Amino acid sequence: MSQLKFKTNIECNGCKAAVSRIFENEKRISKWDVDLESNEKILTVEGNNITAREIEELVAEAGFNAKEV
Repeated sequence: MSQLKFKTNIECNGCKAAVSRIFENEKRISKWDVDLESNEKILTVEGNNITAREIEELVAEAGFNAKEV
């Protein structure tokens, strides 16, 4: 299992809910969260055999940006 971190523009619980709908369909993601208290809004994703690029694309599907840090 790997852990990846991303700077995002996910800013509220409503935004997290939109991403959650996309992530719940991706079986390779086992756990994720966004630190809404930080200025960088860091998204942390744990999963198996999923790349940073794939996560960035899933976040984009939800209408947000993610850049690996």
